[in-house]
Amino acid sequence: MTTRIKIDKVEPEGYKAILGLEKFIESTPLTRIHKDLIKIRASQINRCAFCIDMHTKDARKAGETEQRIYALNAWRDTPFFSEQERAILALTEEVTLINNHVSDETYKKAAEVLDETYLAQVILAIITINAWNRIGITTNLIPA
Repeated sequence: MTTRIKIDKVEPEGYKAILGLEKFIESTPLTRIHKDLIKIRASQINRCAFCIDMHTKDARKAGETEQRIYALNAWRDTPFFSEQERAILALTEEVTLINNHVSDETYKKAAEVLDETYLAQVILAIITINAWNRIGITTNLIPA
């Protein structure tokens, strides 16, 4: 498998626009753990090998445990994640799998455990990683 088009080279302004959203997410008070969980879980669902590789490495560097990373795709069946993390992971899954829509139950639970600003930032973080996943998958980005 080889990388197809290099979006950042062919359309740098468009790439910079998505990078701007990423920079905004990094500037928010979202915790590093929450950002990492969102990025890894959405990337798992989308099967973006490049992003899974990158974000699991980043999470480990930031102190995330192997146990939680390995169990992330089965988070509902483990005691390893907090109530806030569970709400964020449920929302991440439903936004990523948007054809099924975001249920009122999932949204309500997230709104109960996150304040409005944090919830908005979580939603933007989920949307951002989904954009990156789609670039990685479409262009065949390959992990190093």
